[in-house]
Amino acid sequence: MTTEPKRILLIVGGGVAAYKSLELIRELARRDIRSRVVLTKAGAEFITPLAAASLSGDKCYTDLFDLTDEAEMGHIELSRSADLVVVAPATADLMAKAANGIANDLASTALMATDKPVLYAPAMNVRMWENPAAQRNVERLKSDGALFVGPDEGEMACGEYGPGRMAEPVEIADAVEAHFAKNAAGPLTGKRILVTAGPTHESLDPVRYIANRSSGKQGYAIAAALRNLGGDVVLVTGPTNVPPPKGVELVRIETAREMMEASQNALPVDCAVCCAAVADYRPSIESEHKIKKERGGLTSIPVAENPDILKTISQLKNGRPRLVVGFAAETDDVVTHAEVKRKRKGCDWMVANDVSPGEHCAMGGERNTVYLITDEGDEAWPEMPKAEVAQKLASRIAKAISGPTLVKAAE
Repeated sequence: MTTEPKRILLIVGGGVAAYKSLELIRELARRDIRSRVVLTKAGAEFITPLAAASLSGDKCYTDLFDLTDEAEMGHIELSRSADLVVVAPATADLMAKAANGIANDLASTALMATDKPVLYAPAMNVRMWENPAAQRNVERLKSDGALFVGPDEGEMACGEYGPGRMAEPVEIADAVEAHFAKNAAGPLTGKRILVTAGPTHESLDPVRYIANRSSGKQGYAIAAALRNLGGDVVLVTGPTNVPPPKGVELVRIETAREMMEASQNALPVDCAVCCAAVADYRPSIESEHKIKKERGGLTSIPVAENPDILKTISQLKNGRPRLVVGFAAETDDVVTHAEVKRKRKGCDWMVANDVSPGEHCAMGGERNTVYLITDEGDEAWPEMPKAEVAQKLASRIAKAISGPTLVKAAE
């Protein structure tokens, strides 16, 4: 992405989900994306122009016939001053107007006048979303080139359940970033990158499995950061509750053996980032029926060793990635154990983090403190949000694989 901040025109429709638009403004700002807000009359029933202006740092526009605004920032200029138009929440009314060329207020006029892409985040009652008229409007907008994120499925403010909830601000921001990354060359443009993330689940029986506390947040953030630099990212992920980043090739797996197969299928790649917390062992026998406690079935669990994905990729003799990055989750002597692991696996870099229990435990948390270990030594990074860790690592990866080819002999 360019150093010049991207700008969006955020059109806020009328609905309970309008409150999420305020968090969306903040989430975009965290990603260096600036917002200018158009608030509909119905939207102003749920949030105030003052709140939108305060968070965006810009005037909130509400009235098509405000002559001062028409002199300073007319609706034509307003609609074209951004890099992307985002409608969130996108109500049935707003989408119907846009699909049928109706322009009778500032929001609908801006949508008609813009020459920029438009991203809709629908929000409405499930019955409204499923109404044939609404679906026809969505399909017409898509055929006209509009982008969509959501809606999600869940409980509505009206008490009903189903599709119609507006996507969460983080998910919308991811979609915005994905759009910008796709349409802008970056240092990783033309590079294919494999990222593994999340835990693996190793089944004991139909209802139980062996797993760990990995949330997948760091791996997902790395995939998004690499995508933002123009990379063609394949994300192989174990089970998580984290929304996957937009604009990456997503491969969902459950077991370590499935992750190994999916990772091998993704090759060849320029870089592999093995961030997943892969189970070292699996039950050697998986019961077809639930194991009963009273039979003593869980007092002893025979195990078999899982395939070592990082070691396998690091020691490929043919088609080895130019750069292989491993992750080491340690509870003590973090750097020492991670350096031993790096040499044993044969990877180029090892990112080590402390996952010992405590307030700042990285596993499952929002922040991380890592050490980057390379042939040149170890480098301590201060504690920071996982998204910032991802951005810093992605920048280092881009610099490394854009330079001379790395040579790593198979052990």
